[in-house]
Parts: sequence; C-alpha cells; structure tokens
Amino acid sequence: MIIPWQSLNPETLEAIIESFVLREGTDYGEQEKSLEQKADDVKRLLANGEAVLVWSELHETVNIMMKAQFKDGIEEQPYPEY
Repeated sequence: MIIPWQSLNPETLEAIIESFVLREGTDYGEQEKSLEQKADDVKRLLANGEAVLVWSELHETVNIMMKAQFKDGIEEQPYPEY
C-alpha cells in the first residue's frame, strides 16, 4: 500500500529516508556522496513522484521503491544511483 509521504511528520519521513539510504549499500561511483546528499536525492525522487513510500502488510515494514517497480509488483529492486 502506498503511503503519501506528505502525510508523515517531517522527522518520521527523515528517519525512514535515512534508514533506507543506509540499507541500500555503498555505490560511490566516481565520487562518494554524504548521507545528507543521498537523503536529499531520495526526497527529490519522492517529491517528483518517481519513488513511493510503501507499507508492506505482510512484513509490517515501510520501504521506498521506484514507482514503476511498485506497479510491476516487484518488492525488491536495484535502486538508481543517487
């Protein structure tokens, strides 16, 4: 189920994004990005509708997914580089 990210308390959203970024591993590319930069990238993806905040009733967890992959029913996916 998609949760409107705008409906969350800003501190809660920030904690979810930070947790997501920390789980996604380390792909620094040519230049390493800070946690804050990665979190800002995820916020941008949420704001422009490319990513969605998803509640899993089965696992009772919240996750951030690319919208297209959520529509395709894919639970785990590679996330685009930040």
